[in-house]
Amino acid sequence: MTSVDAVVSDATGHALVDEIAAKIRARIMSGDIPIGAQLRQAELASDFGVSRTPVREALRQLQTGGLIDVVPNRGAVVRVPAPWEVREAYEVRAELESLAAARAVDRISKGDLERLRVSNQEMFDRPLSEREPGLQTALEARHENDVFHNTITTVSANQRLARTIDEINEAFPRNVSAQLLVNDPRHREENYLEHIRIIEAIEAGDAERASREMREHVLKAGEHLARWYEQRSSTVFRG
Repeated sequence: MTSVDAVVSDATGHALVDEIAAKIRARIMSGDIPIGAQLRQAELASDFGVSRTPVREALRQLQTGGLIDVVPNRGAVVRVPAPWEVREAYEVRAELESLAAARAVDRISKGDLERLRVSNQEMFDRPLSEREPGLQTALEARHENDVFHNTITTVSANQRLARTIDEINEAFPRNVSAQLLVNDPRHREENYLEHIRIIEAIEAGDAERASREMREHVLKAGEHLARWYEQRSSTVFRG
């Protein structure tokens, strides 16, 4: 093999590892692979049609990124975030999204306001079965909630702000907050009413109130999520 061939092979190998890491990450973030679940190299290699080597490197990449842990006698598992990590992340997110809400006041259009109202109403009206809602229903509610927040961030017209908010949102599995929205009627109603207050403040041109309402909303969501992880972290690895 020539030096050029070696460079090409190395680049291809890194690209494959990155691709596999991205696929595993997507499964974890969607809840397809739940927190606490084992990540077996042989099964993943078979799923992706590759050898174990790139899978092993991909898992190392995800471990470095804090998404998985290596646990004695269990191997690689999806990491359960610590409650303090959630609270810290949401404290930062609250400040960023409050800035986005304030900036949106002078930039919002009637169409944007209607999009906020529709997404919020659809999130609240999402039909639920009498039994525990399925993952798909939860993700649909989560999507509508995301449309609400992403619309405000987009309208704020600051790409660095949007990227930073997105990085924080992608730090934790998205399915967990999605399930919280649909499994807890009280939380969902509070979320809905908080969104309405944010819309009203933005529409009224009150940047200070929009900022305050958004900050309080995100902090409450973070506390709700942190408490869920507090309960979950004590039971997920038992047995």
